[in-house]
Amino acid sequence: MRKLKRIIKQGASLKALNYIMLGMAIIITVILLIAMHQTTLIYEETHNATRNLFSLRKSAYELQQASDYLTEQIRYFVTSGDKAYLDDYFEEANTTKRRENALSNLKANQGDTVAFYNLNEAMRESLDLMNDEYYAARLIVDANGYDISTYPEEIQNVTLPSWIASLSTDEKKEEAEKIVFGKDYQRKKDTISTHMQTCLTELETEMSNKQTEMADKMQNQVTIEHVLTVLLIIIMFVIVLLTTSLVIRPLGVCIEKIRDEEDIPVKGAYEIKFLAKTYNLMHQTNLAKKEKLTYEATHDKLTGLYNRRGYDFLMKNLELDSCALLLIDLDKFKNINDEYGHDVGDKILIKASDSVFGNFRSQDYICRIGGDEIAVIMVNADPRLSKLITKKVRKINETLLNTSEEDNLPPISVSVGVAFGDDGITRNDIFKRADEALYNTKEKGRKGVSFYSS
Repeated sequence: MRKLKRIIKQGASLKALNYIMLGMAIIITVILLIAMHQTTLIYEETHNATRNLFSLRKSAYELQQASDYLTEQIRYFVTSGDKAYLDDYFEEANTTKRRENALSNLKANQGDTVAFYNLNEAMRESLDLMNDEYYAARLIVDANGYDISTYPEEIQNVTLPSWIASLSTDEKKEEAEKIVFGKDYQRKKDTISTHMQTCLTELETEMSNKQTEMADKMQNQVTIEHVLTVLLIIIMFVIVLLTTSLVIRPLGVCIEKIRDEEDIPVKGAYEIKFLAKTYNLMHQTNLAKKEKLTYEATHDKLTGLYNRRGYDFLMKNLELDSCALLLIDLDKFKNINDEYGHDVGDKILIKASDSVFGNFRSQDYICRIGGDEIAVIMVNADPRLSKLITKKVRKINETLLNTSEEDNLPPISVSVGVAFGDDGITRNDIFKRADEALYNTKEKGRKGVSFYSS
C-alpha cells in the first residue's frame, strides 16, 4: 500500500512501463504466430485433401477413358482389319495400363471404400469384356487369312468353334461385328459406366464432406483469430491510454510551456516529473540571461532590426515556399558617408530602417544584413502581393526623399529586388533571385522595385 502511494505520488516509471509493454508485445506476438501457424496448417490440409480428391477423380476418369479407348480400337480393327488399331489396343492394355494405374492409385488412397469397390467392379467388367474383344479380333484375323503367329498371344490363344470354319469371310466379319456392336457388349459397357458413375459420385460426396469439414475448421480458426484481434485491440488501447496519459499528454504540455517559456506542470511519469522539476529550476535561473543574450545575439545595435545572425536563423527555419524575400539597398549611400560623415550615415540608416519597419506587417521580419543592405522576409506571401509591395516601396522612397527640418538629413532612395518562394526552393536560390531582381532595379536607374521572373 505504501509502495502504491509512493508510485502515485512520484509517478509510474517509464522503464517499468516499457518492460510491461515489451512483455505484452511478446505475448501478443507469440499468440499471433501460433494462430497464423494453425491457419497455415488448416489451409495446407484443405489444399492437400482437395488435390488428392481431384487426383482420385482423375484416376477414375482415366479408367473410363482407357476402357472406351480399348473399345474404340477393337471396333476400328473389326471394321477395317487394319492391324495398327490392334497394336494400339494392346499398347494400352499391356504397356500404358491406365486402368491398372488408376485402380492402384485409388486403392492406395481409399482402400476399402464404396468408391474403390465400384472402380474395382468396373475394372473386372472391363477385363471380362476383353475376352469378347479377343474373340472378335480372332474372327477378323481368320476371316482375312492373316498369319496368326504375328499377333499377340491373347489372340493366338482364342479357340474358335468348329462351326466357324463353315462360315464365309463376310459371315465371320459380320459375327465379329455383332460381338463388339451387339446388345450384350453394350450392356457390359453400360455396367462399367454405372460402376464408374457410382465411384465418381462417391468421390464427389467425399470431396464435399471434406470441404465442409475444412470450412468448419477454418470458421473456428477465424473465430479464434477474431477473439485474439479483439484482445489485441483491448491491450493496445490500454497501452495507448497509459502512454497518452503518462507520456504523450505531459510531453505535449511540456512542449507548449517550453515554447511559451513558462514553468512545466509536474505531472506524468516519474522521469517526466523529474525533468519538469529540473527544467523549472533552470528556467527560473536563466530566464533573464536568456532574454538578454538572445536579443543581443540576433539584433542590430544601431537599428534594432534583426542582424545577419538573426536573418540566417530565420532563413533556416521558415517555410520559404510560402515567403517573399526583399533585398533593399540605399542608393549611393557611400557618397553620403563620404560627404556628410558616418554620423549622418547612421542617422539615415536608422531613418530608413524605421520607414521599412513601419511599412510592413507585424508578422514580417526586417533584417539588416550588411552596411546599407536590408532584407525583408514576408511570410504567407505570393505574387498577388506585388502591387502592394510596389506601393510600400514607393511610400518608403517618399519618406526618405523628404528632407524635413526636424532631421535635416539629406534625401536618399532605395532600390528593391523581390523574389517569391515556390515548392522546394532553398535559401540560396531565393536570395540569388532577389539579388538578380535588385540588379535589374539598379540597371533601370535605381529608386524602385523589380520582381524576379524566370
